[in-house]
Amino acid sequence: MNVIIIDDEPLAREGLELYIQKLPNLNLVGQFANALAANERIAKNEVDLILLDIEMSGINGMDFIRTLKNQPMIIMTTAYPEYALEGFELDVVDYLIKPIRLERFIKAINKAQEIYSLKNNIPAAVESIESDFIYIKSDRKFIRLFYKDILYIKGMKDYVMIFGADAKKLMTAMNLGTITKQLPSEIFVRVSKSHLININFIDAVETDFIQLAGEEIPLGRTYKDHFVENYIKKNLIGR
Repeated sequence: MNVIIIDDEPLAREGLELYIQKLPNLNLVGQFANALAANERIAKNEVDLILLDIEMSGINGMDFIRTLKNQPMIIMTTAYPEYALEGFELDVVDYLIKPIRLERFIKAINKAQEIYSLKNNIPAAVESIESDFIYIKSDRKFIRLFYKDILYIKGMKDYVMIFGADAKKLMTAMNLGTITKQLPSEIFVRVSKSHLININFIDAVETDFIQLAGEEIPLGRTYKDHFVENYIKKNLIGR
């Protein structure tokens, strides 16, 4: 994967470069002290992954993401944990807090590599949706996924990745809004810009996150009121 670093701290860029050199699947193609300086390289579609800081001069990382027309994969690298929810709502792959440990960096890169590999295979397509399952057409065959086996669905611009309860994953060329409208609302609910979850796997609900089968799914501000009113309060046991 072609990677660039955008960070206004020279030591931070140097540290990330050393980590990148340890991973043979990464190719560092540029380093930039601010986001605007990286614009031309990104516009040429030569970048697969951006390691992006948030608090920088000129334009901060979050605002920069919003300017991108064809957004590459992004891993946030920052000293500010309070931006995590906003970052995930902007479809970032992962959110790393400085100082970044090598093992945590590798875990984030593995996520990005998995997405990259899936995107560069022949994408699947949703062929039909039935009463309790969905058909995915992929590589000249039909794959049947039962609703009860879908943990959650993550949107990534023009693709969605379907996460199965059995830890299997499947990517298809379809946006999250489209599949949300087709799946039954009594089972699946949109909880953030990027996440559609199966309510049957919810373990707990926190202020900004939902614990779902051992994973933390961000609960976006835009979707929180609808989720609480229609999926929490209706099933809340009174005192």
